[in-house]
Amino acid sequence: MKMALPVRLYLSFIFAIILIGLNSPTYGKGLTDETLLIHLGAEPATLNPIIATDAYASQINDYIYESLLKRDEATMELVPLLAKSWTVSDDHLTYTFSLRNDVKWHDGVPFKAKDVVFSFERIMDPSVDAMHLRNYYQDVIKVEALDDYTVKFTYRQPYFKALEVCGTMPIVPSHLFKEGEDFNTHFIGRSPVGTGPYIFKRWETGKEIVLARNESYWGISPSIPRIVFKIITDSTVALQVLKQEGLDVMGLRPIQWVYQTRGKRFNKHFQKLTYSVPQYNFIGWNMRRPIFRDRRVRQAMTLLLDRQTILEKILFGLGTVVSGPFYLESPDYNKSIRPYPYDPEKAKKLLEEAGWIDHDGDGIRDKDGMPFSFEFIISSGSKFAEQLATIFQERLKEMGIIMEIRRLEWAVFIQKIQSHDFDACTLGWSLGWESDPYQVWHSSQQEGGSNFVGFVNEEVDRIIEEARREFNPVKRRTLYQRLHAIVHEEQPYTFLFTMKALVAVHRRIGNVHVYPMGLNPREWHIISE
Repeated sequence: MKMALPVRLYLSFIFAIILIGLNSPTYGKGLTDETLLIHLGAEPATLNPIIATDAYASQINDYIYESLLKRDEATMELVPLLAKSWTVSDDHLTYTFSLRNDVKWHDGVPFKAKDVVFSFERIMDPSVDAMHLRNYYQDVIKVEALDDYTVKFTYRQPYFKALEVCGTMPIVPSHLFKEGEDFNTHFIGRSPVGTGPYIFKRWETGKEIVLARNESYWGISPSIPRIVFKIITDSTVALQVLKQEGLDVMGLRPIQWVYQTRGKRFNKHFQKLTYSVPQYNFIGWNMRRPIFRDRRVRQAMTLLLDRQTILEKILFGLGTVVSGPFYLESPDYNKSIRPYPYDPEKAKKLLEEAGWIDHDGDGIRDKDGMPFSFEFIISSGSKFAEQLATIFQERLKEMGIIMEIRRLEWAVFIQKIQSHDFDACTLGWSLGWESDPYQVWHSSQQEGGSNFVGFVNEEVDRIIEEARREFNPVKRRTLYQRLHAIVHEEQPYTFLFTMKALVAVHRRIGNVHVYPMGLNPREWHIISE
């Protein structure tokens, strides 16, 4: 089960499974009765839960770390985890949690309220790379350990997600940190220590991350003793490993789902699961770049991409073109806003209005002596991003626009995004159960935050701030639908698709259930032959 906060990046169309040079396929290789083998499509930059920003790290950390509360897999209600109980003041300004007294960190040290306070202080420390989290706690005045097993959060103003934000805050062991140490480079980034049902064992860069069952776990111990996350960035290779039974669980690409896993032999050994997940993909335009500062140019770029045909021909219709920043199946999504169509003629007019004309007759549009040329960065692990970029490059060339494609390893790719050293990119957002667009769309999140395209709009800022104080979901929904309309008009992203999760699970795995937010392997067991 994924943690609720924050929204997280993932590689476009190489799905992080929501978990909560080979020959033709053979079977019966690689699997052991003691180990669950999970495919990981990209390598996390860090496993420090406070500074990690991608879905791949979250997927692993969900087994290692725990929070005060969690969402029940079936009902999606907030329920106790490290906290036994909690109280909320009538004015929604104080949240007091009573903690369990039988929990220990993986190194045997008791978990206490001071760990919660320490973690909050690290999130709020400007020197810590936690901008993506910090915005959720900016109205918290203080966090106090009233005693070893009681902690209180105090707010300056009400926030509709306060209970979830406090309850699902990532918590790290305070006793492992020394005064003056650099939190961002601390060893827990490579050797995490949590309270969860699995203990970190080792990380072989580029190969695998290994977890072992916590035999001293305070809660219900999982059935499977060992989990290995196999890092395979090429999805074609990963599928071959899956077919050779070197993996138990893998997220499939649409072509793999439709054509490459449909035989009787595959279905004998694997079950295929599909379910909706709150996410969307996009192309992000760096609005700090002169070329993309003009809204008309961003609109034209969207009009030049035939998203519906791409969906049907390459993704086999296994998704929906979206028009804005909320989950398609959420009531916050404004269904009255239709995605921009493929319309090269209208795009041409917008480009000319914006001054991008081929003034010198060389076949390339230019403005003020600058040619319309930019770089589109993609992660080298995404087959679809490669296809998307190639198709888009050809369409833009026909319109007199030069787009250079640059392929980067995931870690380098993310570094470029975070430092704003890009013109355009393609990525996806994995969303939480309830929406708060502050992290991605508020102007304050441009530097060090998730608003890496540099979107600034005063009305959007006001809507986001007002929505945070609005406890009536119907009124909040009205605000969000207005935000959706503004973002659609401004086109800081070319919104692409919401896709269903397409997952293969080996039939030796039992007790597999699909929940509203995905799968929960902690419930699984290995079926004895």
